[in-house]
Amino acid sequence: MSAQRITQFRNGPYTFDVIDSGPVDGTPVVLLHGFPQRASSWSSVSEHLHAKGLRTYALDQRGYSPGARPSSRFGYKITELVSDVKALIDEIGTPVHLVGHDWGAAVAWGTAANHPESIRSLTAVSVAHPGAFLKSMLSSSQILKSYYMLLFQIPFLPEWLLSRQDGTGEKLLRGAGMTSPMIEAFRTEIIADGALKGGLGYYRSMFLAPGGFNRLVSVPTTYVWSDGDAALVRRGAELTPQFVTGPYELEVFEGASHWIPDERPAELAEVISRRIGV
Repeated sequence: MSAQRITQFRNGPYTFDVIDSGPVDGTPVVLLHGFPQRASSWSSVSEHLHAKGLRTYALDQRGYSPGARPSSRFGYKITELVSDVKALIDEIGTPVHLVGHDWGAAVAWGTAANHPESIRSLTAVSVAHPGAFLKSMLSSSQILKSYYMLLFQIPFLPEWLLSRQDGTGEKLLRGAGMTSPMIEAFRTEIIADGALKGGLGYYRSMFLAPGGFNRLVSVPTTYVWSDGDAALVRRGAELTPQFVTGPYELEVFEGASHWIPDERPAELAEVISRRIGV
């Protein structure tokens, strides 16, 4: 692991931005954000992890990093997203502890399943194993909670709704539990910076590479779910152990919304640290 800070790295034709912080000799932890946020959403959690002696690499993922915004939805297949994380790990030069929230969790599950030799542990926040998530749609109200995923398939309409200046987009985000500071960050980092289409590309590519959804995860894993999540029901958490062969724990945050890293940074950092063993 290099003592030099990693602020950017390349994967194929794309350049990615990284927030590399904490002690340079600390154990490496890679943090993957979800939609509609960026690497900055990990700032509060990172501070607590640094206090534990951990070095964090918060990645602006594909579609968010200005130098990595494919125009086609085919550029956002889960296999491509996983390859970006693997390229960062190769740049770091040593196996890492991997943490992901929302879509970042889905990418983290895929990375841990396909590259277990590069992952020392996994902490998935909010989103269950993709196989468990799909099964939960058939055995719970999850499919009703996921209506927005179908909405996001429609060209142009989601961009228009979320970008409107009349408060429509803000109302949708508040309904999902976002606070005013989080919405302001969304306006600045996603809308104004041109990252919205790329973020929606994750949803629009969901059905392009379904074969990897059921891959088992063998690394030590913690799944964090909150009972106030408006988008994800408990059924996914109940089914996730079927897809993990390594040591596994479920942590339930009571009273928290979907936005656990923003609402409970200290508690989440403690869960991550326990999984890491510090």
